[in-house]
Amino acid sequence: MASLKDDVLRALAGVKGPDGRPLPETGTLSDVVVSDGKVFFSMTVEASAVTHWEPARKAAEAAVRAVPGVKSALIALTAERAAGGAAAPSAPAAAAPHRHRAGQGQGGEVGVPGVKYIIAVASGKGGVGKSTTAVNLALGLRDLGLKVGVLDADIYGPSMPKLLAIRGRPQMMGGNKLKPMTGYGMAVMSIGFLVEEETPMIWRGPMVMSALTQMLREVEWGEIDVMVVDMPPGTGDAQLTMAQQVPLAGAVIVSTPQDLALIDARRGIAMFGRVNVPVLGIVENMSYFLCPSCGSRSDIFGHGGARHEAERLGVPFLGEVPLTMVIRETSDSGRPVVATDPGSAHAKIYREIAARVWAALTGGDTKPRAAPKIVIEA
Repeated sequence: MASLKDDVLRALAGVKGPDGRPLPETGTLSDVVVSDGKVFFSMTVEASAVTHWEPARKAAEAAVRAVPGVKSALIALTAERAAGGAAAPSAPAAAAPHRHRAGQGQGGEVGVPGVKYIIAVASGKGGVGKSTTAVNLALGLRDLGLKVGVLDADIYGPSMPKLLAIRGRPQMMGGNKLKPMTGYGMAVMSIGFLVEEETPMIWRGPMVMSALTQMLREVEWGEIDVMVVDMPPGTGDAQLTMAQQVPLAGAVIVSTPQDLALIDARRGIAMFGRVNVPVLGIVENMSYFLCPSCGSRSDIFGHGGARHEAERLGVPFLGEVPLTMVIRETSDSGRPVVATDPGSAHAKIYREIAARVWAALTGGDTKPRAAPKIVIEA
């Protein structure tokens, strides 16, 4: 009995490359990975031929999605340096010296249709509560009466399905657009909806960049005032892709108070500065511990480090979020504190942070401002 992978390869044999040969004979295909009806592979071509191969990539994607039993397909078009040639562009944007306008992606696309502001919630390292901050910030923005979307850009460690207790898979709409999932009145998209929870994402950079691009551009987001992007920790491919592919209106940096975390937070701030994305401010998470029994306060990780760092760097300080059992428990159970205990002191902190972020975005005005220009230099 033929496997689904065999069916996919047969479908690809019916797709021709620019030279007229069937794709499996062109030598461009990586191994085709099939998992629970989801198909992943990449096409690697010379840098100078990328634009010629993009129609073949789209045709391959359409052919694979038409195979019975295939639930989704993710096909990355990557470029490599030709022997003795110049450095290849890193898909989907070139890395050679040039001026690059924010939000200008493949084919000259600008922004995400229907989305007014896109903000990144980032940290220089993992374990500082970035995703919990992102989801409660999004809910705080929702409570301001805004239409909010959440994009989980942490391909290797997606958190939004658990944080928002969303189950199921996105449905296809007309054409090849995905309908986002919904949680607490927000549109949500995550790679976690497309793969099993314990499936390791063993992907190279180009696959990550392609996945992010698809979740941005091949999802029917609708009308969104603010899209909150939960970034992976660090300063790698995902951050650069977001800066190059969409007009980020700004970034919120999350850090804990201790010096070790602040060192990494500085790297994150510097990275966004290099690509001319404004830093909307710093949040000090786990700022202090409140004993659930006696109510006493302990500065487990120190206190005030993020505030001092914000003052030193001249960026806004957005607020302090305590380390409490309530925030941890509600996050683990998919019941974020802003949504399920809106009258609590913890929810008030997040809503105040959200109000400061919105004020920084609009400058007191409700009209979107122009996207920043980005200069990428080799």
